[in-house]
Amino acid sequence: MEQRIGVYVCDCGANIASTVDVPQVVEFAKGLPGVVIAREYKFVCSDPGQDIIKKDIKEQKLNRVVISSCSPRLHELTFRRTLASVGLNPYLMEMANIREQVAWVTENKELATQKAKALVSAAVKRVSYHQPLEIREVSMNPNTLVVGAGIAGIQAALEIANSGHKVYLVEREPSIGGHMAQLDKTFPTLDCSA
Repeated sequence: MEQRIGVYVCDCGANIASTVDVPQVVEFAKGLPGVVIAREYKFVCSDPGQDIIKKDIKEQKLNRVVISSCSPRLHELTFRRTLASVGLNPYLMEMANIREQVAWVTENKELATQKAKALVSAAVKRVSYHQPLEIREVSMNPNTLVVGAGIAGIQAALEIANSGHKVYLVEREPSIGGHMAQLDKTFPTLDCSA
């Protein structure tokens, strides 16, 4: 199947656009293999920004999307939902973080623009290898194994057991308590450590 990639570069208000020459990055992206459309938008994560992506997926028959904006930690789920809402597998998307990794850490606009181009190029290359993924549910065993019956292991096992789950506590030594059991008294109360 022919790769039809859409690239969306966000200004992020002035967060990115003040340091990166965004129009230059967009023009660069238009020349990358498989890219059929590249756009700049002030806030790609906004509803109007997402609507542009949805419209392009339908009209341009995009089968891959690159979002060049802020951290995936912040908006990856937003954009996955955007793709899914128009029937494109949400895992056929890649993000290039040009806010935190470029604009916020690079003072020189020319260097920042070159770095943004490199990240966009890498994201386009990477997304071309993506395969559609499907979410599936599998059964799991809710029992928990805690290895080590020192103070931390005992406390973890108690917390899990008190939450209603079965716990297996395993210790290699003949007694539990770890190093704490070797002490006579504990500070500040001078209680018996055992």
